[in-house]
Amino acid sequence: MSAPQISTSAPTGLAFDDVLSDDGTRLRVWTNDPDGTLDGPTVVLCNGLGTSAWAWPALLDPDCGVRVVSWNHRGTGGSERPVDSHRVGIEAFVEDALSVMDHFGIDRAVLLGWSMGVNTMFELAVRHPERVSGLFAVAGVPGDTFATMLAPLRVPRVMAKVLAANVSRALALGGRAVTPVTSRIPVGRRVIGLLSHTGFMLPVADPELAARAVREFLATPVDWYFHLALHTHQHPRVSLSAVTVPACFVAGRWDILTGARDMYSAAERLADSTYVELRGSHFIQMEQPEQVHALLLEFLDRVG
Repeated sequence: MSAPQISTSAPTGLAFDDVLSDDGTRLRVWTNDPDGTLDGPTVVLCNGLGTSAWAWPALLDPDCGVRVVSWNHRGTGGSERPVDSHRVGIEAFVEDALSVMDHFGIDRAVLLGWSMGVNTMFELAVRHPERVSGLFAVAGVPGDTFATMLAPLRVPRVMAKVLAANVSRALALGGRAVTPVTSRIPVGRRVIGLLSHTGFMLPVADPELAARAVREFLATPVDWYFHLALHTHQHPRVSLSAVTVPACFVAGRWDILTGARDMYSAAERLADSTYVELRGSHFIQMEQPEQVHALLLEFLDRVG
């Protein structure tokens, strides 16, 4: 397979380009293999909602042994908003993932998902099983995500879902007033240090990369981000009986955004699946990048 022609390259070894999804929405796509010389299997990353490549320190290492291709969600990170603002749910993201795979000439691959990206990759596996050879889920569940929030605090599922939906509605409506503040927060090592002692995030392996990831995240207008969140939370649980490829679930024990117990129960319902629980939060791949990456490499060997 020949390497795609990519327009610009970042100093870190990332390269970016623009492609059109099926409905004409322009997407910013990226890869960690700008020259097409990386030796290793290809993985399609379905990233966390509104997040960027900087949230994956292990994949930015030129010796990571994995070729990654991904994209930024609609209206974030250089991707444009769709003409129809309601075309931002998981179904639209599945279309985007297929457009990205086609752009890079990928017929079939292992999908790597984080957070809401796990919803996307499971939906893709059900709708287009011929394009998927394996599923590696990090801190995410195959649908009904809001109901899994606040699990370490033992909040009942129904209450957690209602609370998360109401907060998202409020910020989707009033976020425009908050954006001028959030977009100007001077995120650096000190802010990451404070954030990593809140319990929401634990200490990270690379504070500089984490700061860049947070800055990129905060560049998205608050109202648009929660508009996306409201549409993606409507994604119900997929029928796991339709999933036949190998899967691996990597959970953070103290994840308050995606409950580990729900990841475990999903893994239990799949015939060829493994479950690993690490001492971490929702940002486990930033806190323990080497451990998560080792599990990914092990899974790729198992898929073969």
